[in-house]
Amino acid sequence: MGILHKAAQYRAYKEGVVHTTLNPKGPGSVRIHLIPPKWRLFSNAPYVMILNGYYILPLGYSWAILLGSFIGEVNKFEGEPIDERHMEQIMDRAVARTRRVYYVKEEELRADLQEILTMLYGVARGEEPSGDIEPLSLREYARNMTAPHRMDLMISSILDEGGNWNCSLKCRNCYAAGQPAAGGKELSTQEWYEIIDRCRRAGICQLTFTGGEPTMRSDLAELVRHARWFVTRLNTNGTMLTGELCEALYEASLDSVQITLYSGDAGIHNRLVGADLPGSTGNWEKTAAGLENALKAGLNVSVNTPLCRENRDYIRTLAFLNRAGVRYVTCSGLIETGKAESGDSQLTVEEMNSLLREAIAFCSQHGMELSFTSPGRADKKVLEELGIAVPMCGACLSNMAVAPDGSVVPCQSWLGEGAALGNMRKDSWKKIWNHPSCKAIREMSEEEALYCPLRKEKTAEGKEAAENGHHRSKV
Repeated sequence: MGILHKAAQYRAYKEGVVHTTLNPKGPGSVRIHLIPPKWRLFSNAPYVMILNGYYILPLGYSWAILLGSFIGEVNKFEGEPIDERHMEQIMDRAVARTRRVYYVKEEELRADLQEILTMLYGVARGEEPSGDIEPLSLREYARNMTAPHRMDLMISSILDEGGNWNCSLKCRNCYAAGQPAAGGKELSTQEWYEIIDRCRRAGICQLTFTGGEPTMRSDLAELVRHARWFVTRLNTNGTMLTGELCEALYEASLDSVQITLYSGDAGIHNRLVGADLPGSTGNWEKTAAGLENALKAGLNVSVNTPLCRENRDYIRTLAFLNRAGVRYVTCSGLIETGKAESGDSQLTVEEMNSLLREAIAFCSQHGMELSFTSPGRADKKVLEELGIAVPMCGACLSNMAVAPDGSVVPCQSWLGEGAALGNMRKDSWKKIWNHPSCKAIREMSEEEALYCPLRKEKTAEGKEAAENGHHRSKV
């Protein structure tokens, strides 16, 4: 690569992550983040393009410069409508801008840009990215990263300053309950603004607002609005999703909301969320109403179900969600920290395998899409057979979390003593990212990442799942 090209690459690195959104009001909006690799003079590491906070794809140097030029030209319209004539002008300018630093024939660059746009429009229609770009193994790419792609902001705590319950539910298997980083003094709106701005400067492109229960904060919509540059998601139990709040979140450009529902059976759900316990103010009816409000407001909705022995009739839950109009669903095992540390309610790998076979059959029949998110809680070969992406631990790699007091932890479940890697308000991001514990977690092998490191001991089933072969992450 010539000196001119290396100089252009260094300028791109100094500029940091560039971003644009095509068709922001949808349907079919596409958020694009182009992330340069860590700067090294003699490195040919690829850039990374992230689409809608989900697809992570490596780009060669020429495509990265071309896409960056295209994003720069699109952003000159600052949200104004772009018609076909404007798009032709944007393409012409992007090609000309690229040729100043990377000399390729104009017709070749234009053909490459058209191929990129065809892929982007396909994603907008709900298709998988097409073309010759291979999915990226983040663990192989980790040495070129300067930040995770997602940060979970735990904007609300489980306990208030006085130690009183500060969540609308008292879930019997809550992984955050009793964890030191899940309580304490919450940050102000302005302090969270500062953390959001620091995440942007660090090159993080996706934010998830979570808790505790994030809807307990009256400033939630304002925080989402402040984070418009990012792909934004909300994780909530849904009990406080009023119609007014859902409309405010839609206007604030929230990209998606994930609602936790334990069961389509009100009795089972209410028992698991502790609706009968002192301090709990939520129940199945409130969550169902919140789900309805979110769908009515036009939010992109998915529903997550943590599976255990008490709610293993997942098909009944899927049937309820199908009738409600939900298309995207996720499920998981229990995270064995907090109240679920004993693992007594956890399903075995064999039980989860059987349950997922039934769930995939139901979802295929009813036009629903299912994801599974618990590393090591189902057999890798079974997941691949069913066409389900094999989950891997992404702590300190693809995702990290900021606790209610601003402390940065490996993931939103990793909250025990000594978990903090620094504080987002006090420490430099470079210091946090290069913390010895952070680097050690990030350097786990792909085999090790096939199950959650928080498990107190690896069962024979978990070991077997981890030993079933090398996995290349399809992200």
